[in-house]
Amino acid sequence: MPTKARRIITLDGPAGAGKTSVSRRVAGELALAYLDTGAMFRGLALRLGPQGHLLPEAAIDAALADIVFSLSGCGSDTRLLLNGEALPDAARTEEVGARASKLAALPVVRRRLKLAQQALGRETDLLAEGRDMGTAVFPEAAHKFFLDASPEVRAARRVRQLAALGRPQDYETILAAIRSRDHDDRNRLVAPLCAAPDALVIDTSAMTEDAVVARIVAAVGT
Repeated sequence: MPTKARRIITLDGPAGAGKTSVSRRVAGELALAYLDTGAMFRGLALRLGPQGHLLPEAAIDAALADIVFSLSGCGSDTRLLLNGEALPDAARTEEVGARASKLAALPVVRRRLKLAQQALGRETDLLAEGRDMGTAVFPEAAHKFFLDASPEVRAARRVRQLAALGRPQDYETILAAIRSRDHDDRNRLVAPLCAAPDALVIDTSAMTEDAVVARIVAAVGT
């Protein structure tokens, strides 16, 4: 007997475009689990260490084979678990984000995580946030969105976010890191960052978060 098709919505975009907060809220309004795929890469970056992206492919593949991801809850209450444990706060640092971006360029990593993400999509209805959800992982999704904003706006947002977390950072340093990560993400050979041809592209530079959430929810409802 065929498995019931799951409801999948994808939301892609570069770092700092507002994906995470918007995705959590939209998933909550639509009663969907929220899949933070960036957190999956960050979790791997923590597990593999600072030089993880330089390990032999076979070593990386073996390490990833022992990792199981799962989801519990929905909307902003969704928790991503790695081998049954929530990711620590250390996964959200700029350093780990940079390491995660390097790992994301490796075919062996993307292959393993694509399979894990698709497995989660077979288990539950979800909103998947990332950089290639609508193009590579869930190309059959009924609703696809791509959020974008200028590097300057995204850097300013990140500075405010870090300050609120008690981790103040220099604006120019954050801007340089965002531009570097954009270059890596958009130019990698495997699943580069880009909008799916059928995605609704939303420039959030001059929009409030409420306006972005409302636009996505309205689009899904049409």
